[in-house]
Amino acid sequence: MKTRSPDGVPTEVYLSFVASLFGNRKTLFTGMIVHVVTYAAVYAKSGDAFYIYLTGIFACVCLFRIYWFGRFDRTDKNALSRSDIAEWELRYLYGGVATTTILGIGSGYSIYFLRDSFCELACISVTLASMVSVVGRNYGSSKAVNLQTLSACVPIMIGFLLVGDPYMAVLAVLLVPFLLTTRMMANGVREFLYNYVIASREVSLIADRFDTALNNMPHGLFMVDGNNRIQVANRKACELLHLGNQESLKDCDLDVVLRYGSRHTFVDGSLPSLIQRQLTQLTDGSLSRTLVEFSENLFLEFTASRRPDGVVVLIFEDVTPRIRAERRILHMVRYDPLTGLPNREFFVESVQDWFRRHGGGGRVGFLILDVDEFKHVNDMKGHVTGDRLLCRVADELQRIVGDETIVGRLMGDQFVLFFPDEKGLDLGERIRATHAAICGSYEVDGTTFRVNFSAGYVILGSDEFRQEEWQIKVDLALFEAKSRAKGSCVAFEQEMDARYVERQKLKVDLREAVEKGGLHVVYQPMYRPDGTHIECCEALVRWVHPERGSIPPNVFIQIAEEMGIVSEITRFVLQQACADCASWPDDIGVSVNLSVQDLRNENILSVVADALGRAGLPASRLHLEVTEGSLLDELGVARSVLTHLRGRGVTIAIDDFGTGFSSLSYLDNLPVDVIKIDRSFVRNISEEARGFKLLRGIVHLSRELDLRIVVEGVETEDQLMLLNKYQCADLIQGYVFSVPLPSRSLLGLMEALANKSAATQRQKMIV
Repeated sequence: MKTRSPDGVPTEVYLSFVASLFGNRKTLFTGMIVHVVTYAAVYAKSGDAFYIYLTGIFACVCLFRIYWFGRFDRTDKNALSRSDIAEWELRYLYGGVATTTILGIGSGYSIYFLRDSFCELACISVTLASMVSVVGRNYGSSKAVNLQTLSACVPIMIGFLLVGDPYMAVLAVLLVPFLLTTRMMANGVREFLYNYVIASREVSLIADRFDTALNNMPHGLFMVDGNNRIQVANRKACELLHLGNQESLKDCDLDVVLRYGSRHTFVDGSLPSLIQRQLTQLTDGSLSRTLVEFSENLFLEFTASRRPDGVVVLIFEDVTPRIRAERRILHMVRYDPLTGLPNREFFVESVQDWFRRHGGGGRVGFLILDVDEFKHVNDMKGHVTGDRLLCRVADELQRIVGDETIVGRLMGDQFVLFFPDEKGLDLGERIRATHAAICGSYEVDGTTFRVNFSAGYVILGSDEFRQEEWQIKVDLALFEAKSRAKGSCVAFEQEMDARYVERQKLKVDLREAVEKGGLHVVYQPMYRPDGTHIECCEALVRWVHPERGSIPPNVFIQIAEEMGIVSEITRFVLQQACADCASWPDDIGVSVNLSVQDLRNENILSVVADALGRAGLPASRLHLEVTEGSLLDELGVARSVLTHLRGRGVTIAIDDFGTGFSSLSYLDNLPVDVIKIDRSFVRNISEEARGFKLLRGIVHLSRELDLRIVVEGVETEDQLMLLNKYQCADLIQGYVFSVPLPSRSLLGLMEALANKSAATQRQKMIV
C-alpha cells in the first residue's frame, strides 16, 4: 500500500494524525511500567547491571515524553501552522524512537551476552508486544512506525546473527516480514482513517451547507414520516408558526405542534377542523397544494411532496401580503371607491347569488334613485363636496333599508337597490317608503342641501327574473319619472316598454333622416319693435316623419343628443342657413342654435368656417345662439370656442336668457353680443307687474353692458305695445309678427315689407 506523505494531506488532517500520537496515554504509561518491571526482573535473574542503566534511561525518556505531552495539551491547535505540526511530530519521534531503541538494545544484549532463556524471552516478548502498540498508537505518522520498528527489531536481528547459530540467523531473517507487515498494517490503518476523516469532512461540509440553505430559505419546511411525526423543521417554519426552537420539534406530531406550538399557543383551543382536514389531505396525498388561513393576519400556502417510503415534505410560504393585495384588488373591482357600495357588476353578481341561494317563489323589486340637480352641487360647492354628499346618501340608504336589501351605485349620482321578498310586507309600499325616507336635508361641510330623488322601480316574480330585462324596465321607469316631475317615484308599466320600443324605432328613423336629407329648415323673423323691418331670422330645424307626420323639435333634438348626432344636425342647419341667407338682402342676418355637444370641442370652428365659405356669406351676418344649460356643462371650452368665433366676426347670443342657473354671471365672463329673453318673462306681463319689473331690470342691466336685446315669444298686440312703451326690446320675435316660414316664403315677406316701407316713404315725401 502506498504510504501517504504528510505533505499530501490537508493541514487539518495532518494535525489530527499528529494529535493521535499524543493521545491514549494510559497504554503508554502502562507500557513504561511493564518495561521497568521486566528489566528489573532480568537484572534480578542475570545480575547484569546494564539493565539498571537501561531502567534509568527509561525513566528519563518517560519524563521527557510526559513534559511534551503536557505542552501539547496546552497548545492552541487552531493556531498551529503546518511547520509547527511537523515540529510536534518530531518531538514525539524523539521519545518514541528512544523507547523502542532501548527495548531493541536490551533484547539484542540479552541474546548475545546473557545467553539466558528467561532473560531473552522476557526482553524479546516485551519488545515485540510494544511493536503491536506501534500500529495501534503511531499509525498517524509513517516516520514513527518506520523508525520505531527498525530501532526495536534491528538490535534483535544483530543479536541473532552475532550468536553464529544458523537457526538464530533464520529467526533474524524472519523478523524482516514482521517489520514489513507491521509497517503495512500501520499504513493501512492510517489510509483507512484518512479516507474516513476526508469523508467525514465532506459529509460535515455538505450537512453544514444543507443546514445553512435549509435555515435561510424563504419558505418554511416540515419533513414528516408516515406517522405524521416531524423529522426535520427549518428555522423559517418555526418563525412563521411561532414554534420556538426547531430542535425541540423532532418526533413531535404535526397536528399537536400546530395546535399548541412548542412554546406558545398558536391557535386558541383545538386546531380548526378545516385546517386539520387540509393538512391531512396534503400528507395523505389527496392534495398537492392548498392555501390555509390560520387567521386574518396569516395565510400560508402549502405544497406537499410524498416519497415512496411514506415521508412527506411540506413546503409553505407566507402569502399574506399577496392575499391582502388580491383582496384589495377584488374590492376595487367589486366596490365603488367613493361610497364603498357594490358597483354595477358586483351588484348584479350579488343579485344572481341571492337567486341561487333562495331559488324561485315570491316577488322581488328593483329601485333606481337619481339625485335631482346634482350637477348644481358640484358647480356651486365643488366636486369634493359633491362626493361627500354622495357618501352621506350611500350611508343613509344602507341605514334605511338594512342588511337584507342589496344597495349599489350605478354611476355618477345614481343608486340601485334590490328588495328581496319578505312575507307579509308589500314590496311597492317598501320601495315608495324608501324613496320618501331618502329624500330630505343633508348637511355637508357646513352646508345643508335639500336633496330630492327621481326614482323608477319594477316588481317582478322570482320566476320572471331576467337579468337583461329588469335593468331596461327600471331605467324606463326612471326616465318616465324624470319626464313627469323631478322627485317623483314611478313604477314600471308595460306601456313604457311600448313607448321605449317606439323611441328606439324613432332613433333609427332619425338617423336615416339625418343621413338622407330628411330634415328641412324654416326661419322665424326677428322684427324691429315697430314691425317695419326684419333684421335677422332664426333657423329652426324641422322633421316630418313619413308615417307620424311632424315630430316636435324638442322631441327629436333630445333624441339626437342621446344618440350623439346632434352635431351632424347643426352642420346641416349651418350650411342650409348660410346658403339661404346669402340669397336674402345684405342687411338681414341668420341665427343658428348650437347644442352643448357642439361646444365640447373646437370642431365647431371648422364647421362654421366651412359653411360660411361654401355660401360666400360674411361672418357678420351669422348669429350663433347658445343656451345657458350648454354653458353650464362646458364653460371653459365654451368660452374658448365662442371667443374664437366672435373674433372672426360672428355675433354671439345667449338664448332663453333667465331660465338657466346663475345667468347674470355669464354676461361678464363670456363674449356675448345679444341676449334673447325667454318667452316665460313675456307670457303674463300684462297681468303680473312683478314679472314685468323683472323683465325691465334685465333689459336695463343688458343696456348698461351694451348688449342688444331680443324678446322671444311675443304673441299678442298687448304684449307688443307694453314692450314698445317701455322700450324693452331691440328686436321682437314671435307669432305677433310671423310664424316660422320656409326661405321662399320669407323672401316674399321681405319683399312685401320693403314695398310697404317704400310706399310709406313716398307718401311722407308727398305730404
